[in-house]
Amino acid sequence: MGTADGGLSDTMLQKKPHIVPKYIIYGFFLLGLVSAIAFRAIIVLQHIDPFWVRPVWYVGAIGYFLFFLYRYAITRKRKKAVEEYELIEKLKANACLTENDREVVLYLLSSIKFSLEDLNYALIFLLSVIAIAADLVLTAVK
Repeated sequence: MGTADGGLSDTMLQKKPHIVPKYIIYGFFLLGLVSAIAFRAIIVLQHIDPFWVRPVWYVGAIGYFLFFLYRYAITRKRKKAVEEYELIEKLKANACLTENDREVVLYLLSSIKFSLEDLNYALIFLLSVIAIAADLVLTAVK
């Protein structure tokens, strides 16, 4: 939200959105991947050694808890930037973007570009197919 004269408030200028370091992006990606593997491994562990089902479930559940908390924060940050800088309204009105506006748009586009979200979805899909196939095979072999 702007100030009365159309400028940005001091808080907004101090807290411009920015992309987190790559190690955080990759760290949370790996956490999500470990969680996805854990949940899909449960179906196989039921056949091999049921003792491990519960500990692996906790690994998956806690991992997903942290992963989705992180993803929620990223999504809120993006939406907040769009709202606070009134980007949709400015684009609809064909208004000129300020330097700050352009920096926020650059952040939003870079955030989407550097996100591993699409790879995460593809791997979850692939792991799900593998888990279903493994369960069918292990059930048929019994």
